[in-house]
Amino acid sequence: MISGIVLAAGTSSRFGRTKQLIEIEGKSLVQHAVDAAAALDEVIVVVGHDAERVTHAVHGARIVTNPNYEAGQSTSLVAGLRSADPRCAAAIVLLADQPHITASHVRALADAFASSGSPIVRLRFRNGPGPALLARGVWPLVETMTGDIGARALIEQHPELIQDVAIDEDAPPDVDTPDDLRAVDP
Repeated sequence: MISGIVLAAGTSSRFGRTKQLIEIEGKSLVQHAVDAAAALDEVIVVVGHDAERVTHAVHGARIVTNPNYEAGQSTSLVAGLRSADPRCAAAIVLLADQPHITASHVRALADAFASSGSPIVRLRFRNGPGPALLARGVWPLVETMTGDIGARALIEQHPELIQDVAIDEDAPPDVDTPDDLRAVDP
């Protein structure tokens, strides 16, 4: 069983308003991530800032509220992993601000894990890293993380655990600022 964990609890401070609710191509940013993970066994969206409005923008996922979201992304990642089904062997971590991460990207991570069983599987785009899958065996390492860091910090600390999956395309951009939004949705 593989879970999808969508991190959508942040304050969007660089954007200036709740970016998870911004619509691109007819749906909210957060819903793009949910849809990319929809074929997984379960999809969990971790909310915090503006939780009620973000929750109403999500369809097809279970909502988990992180009351400690202001302490950083690590707390949302921990909340998502703790809420995963006990039968879950791994979780694919997605951000709610990458609208062009697709179901095929998510499937590539799940397929690589199924064939290798690697503790961490990460997409490697031509110009940088992308989302990652964390096997249950590395979740205790996540529990030790604090502050505004996520799976990327864990990966940097434990390169020996990583299997990269090469994707022959540029990494889909994050939407962190209004300028980023214009670049993603001209």
